[in-house]
Amino acid sequence: MANELLEKHDLTQDRVAEILGISQSGVSKYMRKVRGYAVKVDEMEEIQPLIRKMTALLKSGAYERREFLRCFCQACMIIRKTSIMCHLCQKTDPVLDVEECGYCLTYTLVFK
Repeated sequence: MANELLEKHDLTQDRVAEILGISQSGVSKYMRKVRGYAVKVDEMEEIQPLIRKMTALLKSGAYERREFLRCFCQACMIIRKTSIMCHLCQKTDPVLDVEECGYCLTYTLVFK
């Protein structure tokens, strides 16, 4: 989302930091792929419309949190279905058999 806000909406890193609720140095690290690049969502075409919608909602400043969370959860479900998180989990638990795990696909988070 930082990349989308900077490049497509032509905002400064300071403004993006303010919108996302993070520091300017955090935005810089996202842009340099030092932070948040374990899962390469920028290469996933399927979630790009959701990222565009979330950034547009954030940029407007007047959005319903429920709509943002709906988009965010949809993006998470798509990421989980691709199994790209499995390799990240395996780095933290080398004995994990990514072919047999399936935890991401069976775990459901309920919002109240």
